Amino acid sequence: MSRARAGDGEAFRALTEPHRRELQVHCYRMLGSFQDAEDALQDTMLAAWRGLDTFDGRASLRTWLYRIATNRCLDALRAARRRPAKQWDIPGIEPPEPTGYGEIHWLEPYPDALLDGAISVPLGPEARYEQTESISLAFVTALQILPPRQLAVLILRDVLGFHANEVADMLDTTVESVKSALKRGRAGLQRRLPVTTARDQPAAANSPAEDAIVAQFVTAYESADVDALVALLTDDVFMSMPPIPLEYRGRDSVARFCAFIFGSAPTYELVSTRANGQPAFGVYRHTPNGIHGSGLFVLTLAGDRIDAMTVFENTVLPTFGLPQSLPSTQQIAFDSVADSKGIAGHRG
Repeated sequence: MSRARAGDGEAFRALTEPHRRELQVHCYRMLGSFQDAEDALQDTMLAAWRGLDTFDGRASLRTWLYRIATNRCLDALRAARRRPAKQWDIPGIEPPEPTGYGEIHWLEPYPDALLDGAISVPLGPEARYEQTESISLAFVTALQILPPRQLAVLILRDVLGFHANEVADMLDTTVESVKSALKRGRAGLQRRLPVTTARDQPAAANSPAEDAIVAQFVTAYESADVDALVALLTDDVFMSMPPIPLEYRGRDSVARFCAFIFGSAPTYELVSTRANGQPAFGVYRHTPNGIHGSGLFVLTLAGDRIDAMTVFENTVLPTFGLPQSLPSTQQIAFDSVADSKGIAGHRG
């Protein structure tokens, strides 16, 4: 610590690096955006470096860093809480009528590859949620509905397990204010989270049961088999596509959207990855000019069915180490499909 305070950057990194990954996840839970979390984390580390002389040791260094990160995130939320939604922007192609419009437009997925060492840290005695549950898309989305102060208190108390007096100190408020915000935050979160039963619990990550559902989904999607895809869905399956606010709920509605997607290209190819503790896929569209990334799918499972599909833009692919395009080694196969559909003449 003395070396870091004297300006030794390596000493500062040695002090803060063990906490860096969990702080990034904390910022992600608060902001719902991977890129915004990265920015908040950088601001946190810079503020900690510049303010190291103010660390008095009354709390642990970890708690002090959480204080800085939380307040940086609160500043970010106040500055950009309501971002404009992105409109559907494919000229001449109109999607099916949605069943609703989403409130959260800035949501982004979080790569499982970055969760190692971030959600296995010891939690405080007040924690109420499993770390894997508290990184799921459903949980993170529900958090974003809460007012910023309630959001911060709920994460610090129920997800991370800090004591009420620690949270009050982080937020420069009273214990009574923390308790009040927590009560309201819990009520707001429960109104948004889906009710799950033992029967609805998803298969364990990378288990044979999960692998079976994933394999069936890939086969159905890559073969553009709407009936096979719909057979994998729950009755009230939910599809969203941030930052576009369109939402589709129910088998029939999602089936219409999938039929619309399959009709827009002869073939799709899926590349497996994981996001938010859930199965995910880079989605690549075969075109006359190559195989190009069109987005990222994240699946939410319930029992042996798919309960939700979240579709993100192709701009998130690099975050998962996925390319924007795949090698066109299968161009001959594309040409064969294109010829059968009478579109070969449109090749560029």
